[in-house]
Amino acid sequence: MPSAPFSAPRAAAAASGPTVAIDIGGTKIAGALVHPDGTMTATTRRPTPRGTDADGVMAAVAEVVADLSASPLWASAERCGIGSAGPVDTSRGTVSPVNIGAWRDFPVQERVVAELAARGADLPTVLAGDGVAMTAAEHWLGAAQGHANALCMVVSTGVGGGLILNNQLHPGPTGNAGHIGHISVAFDGEPCVCGGHGCVESIASGTAIARWALEQGWTPSDTAAGGRGVNGVNGLNGTGGAGGANGERDATAAGVAAAAVEGDPIALAAFDRAGRALAAAIAATATLVETDITVIGGGVAAAGDTLFAPIRRHLAAYATLSFVKDIQVVPAMLGTHAGLIGAAAAATMLLPSPSSRPSAS
Repeated sequence: MPSAPFSAPRAAAAASGPTVAIDIGGTKIAGALVHPDGTMTATTRRPTPRGTDADGVMAAVAEVVADLSASPLWASAERCGIGSAGPVDTSRGTVSPVNIGAWRDFPVQERVVAELAARGADLPTVLAGDGVAMTAAEHWLGAAQGHANALCMVVSTGVGGGLILNNQLHPGPTGNAGHIGHISVAFDGEPCVCGGHGCVESIASGTAIARWALEQGWTPSDTAAGGRGVNGVNGLNGTGGAGGANGERDATAAGVAAAAVEGDPIALAAFDRAGRALAAAIAATATLVETDITVIGGGVAAAGDTLFAPIRRHLAAYATLSFVKDIQVVPAMLGTHAGLIGAAAAATMLLPSPSSRPSAS
């Protein structure tokens, strides 16, 4: 059962100042001052640089920090949260994002701390992977609000996630706890990019859905939906092939989803297969740690019932024990705001409040 609702992360009760939030992804680097009620001010963004070195990408992060420091509220900031595409290693403060080739074991936390200090903000700082940040955001202000134990997932070109246990964000020693995409659900499954076999990501990511459908003989049809996702929602594109704009053939997961809506049997089978893999992983997680809700976001979740109906159907066969059979599976609520809100929420949940930190001697 849900716990009593709350309006902010636990540590925010004693906080009045904003959190500096930075969201680093493959297409944009965004920043904001996020307040204890979840509102954002001083929002700013830069495109993620391409064709440059590690310092060139960091220069865009520094510009975002500089923009934030111009806010009259900058001096009242109490902490900083960095959300980044992964892989991440929060024990070292490093990131190696798949979609930012210039950063490999890049010490982003150390570099951001230096940028903050250069602008007069000596702030405690937390690094979180994007799945963990999304989890913190959905627990604070989204679909997992009020639930003490939750699994939150991002199903897009990859599959990631995070855990809330006993109302606490649980990132694990390196920030990768809850990385459900690399749970194996097919004993004799095909190799995964991680080196394992039969991983959820190799079956249920947008990339995998589109690849499998094409391998089974699905033929993309002319559609204008592909570049925008199903029903105009961004981010469902999952693999190579035309995006579907201007009548092109859409060979992405968006195209598969559109075909499934029209009743194409291969497209329906592709989403049924993905839904079964996700259901198996959701049930396994719930059995292990007694989560009572799973929140799913990311581009593939834009397919709506095309994805959620098979997940719920297969979940009935996997989540059979009394303490997991009532698990809820719901779509994420925060969308594009989850990155910044999640970076702030992760920092607020994982760092002590200012009043509990030891004072400088």
